[in-house]
Amino acid sequence: MIYSDFNGIKLSRLGFGCMRFAMDPATGKIDQAKVNEMFDLAIANGVNYFDTAYPYLGGNSEISVAEALKKYPRDSYYLADKFPGHSLPGPVDNVALFNVSLRKCETDYFDFYLLHNINEWSVKIYESEEYHIIPDILKLKEEGKIRHLGFSFHGGPELLEYFLNKYEGMFEFVQIQCNYLDWTLQNAKRKYEIITEHGLGVWVMEPCRGGKLAVLSEENSAKLKAFRPDASDASFAFRYLQGLDNIKMILSGMNEVFQVEDNLATFKEYAPLTEAELAALNEIAESLKQSVPCTKCRYCCAGCPMGLDIPYLIECYNDLKYAATATATVRIDGLDEDKRPAACIGCGQCSHACPQGIDVPAVLAELAELYANGPKWSVEAKPRHEAILKDLGNK
Repeated sequence: MIYSDFNGIKLSRLGFGCMRFAMDPATGKIDQAKVNEMFDLAIANGVNYFDTAYPYLGGNSEISVAEALKKYPRDSYYLADKFPGHSLPGPVDNVALFNVSLRKCETDYFDFYLLHNINEWSVKIYESEEYHIIPDILKLKEEGKIRHLGFSFHGGPELLEYFLNKYEGMFEFVQIQCNYLDWTLQNAKRKYEIITEHGLGVWVMEPCRGGKLAVLSEENSAKLKAFRPDASDASFAFRYLQGLDNIKMILSGMNEVFQVEDNLATFKEYAPLTEAELAALNEIAESLKQSVPCTKCRYCCAGCPMGLDIPYLIECYNDLKYAATATATVRIDGLDEDKRPAACIGCGQCSHACPQGIDVPAVLAELAELYANGPKWSVEAKPRHEAILKDLGNK
């Protein structure tokens, strides 16, 4: 196992993400025997970081993690959890909700704790005086119930820069979605640079983009097998990240034993990509995109009568064109209604100013439709609201 040094802590570079455990389709119960087997194998081979969150698997991930880890000494592994500020039904007793997670995880403290899912919409909740989240979390850290504080981030670089500047010195690490596709598609490159410039550690989630980079098309897979015939597609995605020096933790949401075995083989030794392998991955990434080639010169914004942030909206468009997820739509949710894509009046001033010749009104019209018909966080969050209210009512 290769390790990272994080503020004097020896962390396995491979972390166990606990959001995708196998579940019985008939009962909805987690296959605990399989979780135990995967954890035992991972720990025997040097994995020492386990990442869960209050909402994962309907609130059952924390319980499953506790069961799988209970036979191991508490100081032999690092446990990470997250505060679900983005899922709150309204202002709640934040400390009581934190204590629910402690009880589920059968622990007195979390080694690593994150504000969950900071984005352009949820940041308003996290910063709200009424919700009082950040002061409460900082008090829990002062009490020793949180050893290291960070946040997971799903927004754009501008918000990340703002948040880190405003709360300079408060956080030690930031967890971002980063892989060889999102390095450019979601501008993970700039996010990585911002975090590094602030002297914080980079944690990675979705290194295989929800499995999409773990099983490539036959054509793209063949390009990689030309370098390493016996290597999995996923191994190239992980090795891509090994080449980025400030990535301290790479989380993989493993749900089968063979995935654990394959990842352990990849992380057995430090083996970043060769230049030829990197070129092949970049070529594959470009082939997967359906992107509009916006360079963010912002010439389009100067004459927009509606004052739209067009490069921002095109960034959302490119993300939604690849995969319709609530992660992309919440970035639009964070905008005032008169700054969303449907506010475009189709005057064409932007297209005349665009050096790339982009038909901006057509792009924004399609984005408005994608957004209107795409997944909505408000719908996904409803069962989470109900779970939080139930847990706090039974505390």
